Amino acid sequence: MKIAVCVSLVPDSTTKVKISENGKTIDENGVSFIINPYDEFAVEEALRIKEKNGGDVTAVAFGTEKAKEVIKKAFQMGADKGVLIKSETADFDSYTVAKNLSEYLKSENPDLIFFGKQSIDFDGLLIPSMVSELMNIPSVSVVVKLEINGKKISAEREIEGGKEIVESELPVIIGAQKGLNEPRYPNLKSIMAAKSKPIQEIPAYYKGKKTEITGMKLPPSKSSGKIFTNGPSDIPELVRLLREEAKVI
Repeated sequence: MKIAVCVSLVPDSTTKVKISENGKTIDENGVSFIINPYDEFAVEEALRIKEKNGGDVTAVAFGTEKAKEVIKKAFQMGADKGVLIKSETADFDSYTVAKNLSEYLKSENPDLIFFGKQSIDFDGLLIPSMVSELMNIPSVSVVVKLEINGKKISAEREIEGGKEIVESELPVIIGAQKGLNEPRYPNLKSIMAAKSKPIQEIPAYYKGKKTEITGMKLPPSKSSGKIFTNGPSDIPELVRLLREEAKVI
C-alpha cells in the first residue's frame, strides 16, 4: 500500500508569542518549532497500516528549508521517504500549501493520504478538505478510528454531540484527530537510522496566494476577577454585573 502523510512545522504550544516589527508575522527569535501534534497521530496511523498491510510511507511537507525538521521527525518515527516541496519564502497561505501538496500527490497517486485534522498555529482545519477538492477524491476529517478492508475504509469521526461512521473507497484523505492512536516515541535505533535517510527537494509548483495578512495583534489582557464575600446580600450586585458588564443575561 502506498501511503503519504503530510506534515507541518509549527511553533511549540508553550511558546510565548510576540509579534514582529512589521505587525504581520510572529517574532521567531527564541521560538522552538515542533511537528504539528495532530500530524503525529497521522504519522502513527500511517505506520500502523504499513506494518499491517505492507507498503511504504512518504512524509511530505511544504515550506522553507527549516521544514525539513518535521520530515526528520517523521523519519525518526519510521517513515520510509521524505519530500520537501520547497518555498523560497514563508509568505504563503493555506491555498498555497494545499495547491502544492495536491500537485505532488496527484503525480504520486497514493492509496491513502493522511493529515492532522488541523495545525495548532492557524487552526483553520482547511488543508485536508482543500486538497481533497483539488484532487477530486473523498476526505474524512476529525477521525478517531479507522478500519481498512481491501479497497474499502470505515472511519469514525467526531461530530457535535456524538460520532458518525463514514464509509468510502481508496484513494481517500484522512484528517487525524487526537484519540486515533497513541504516537510512538522514537528509539535510539530509529533516531540514528533517520540521519541517513535523504530528503527529496522539489521546487514549489505554485507560488501565488489567495489571501493576505494585513495585521496581527495580541488579544487584550484578561481583567482581574471579582470576588464576592457577603453571601446572599451580594446577589443583586452579581446580577447587575452579569447584565450590564458581562451582558450574559
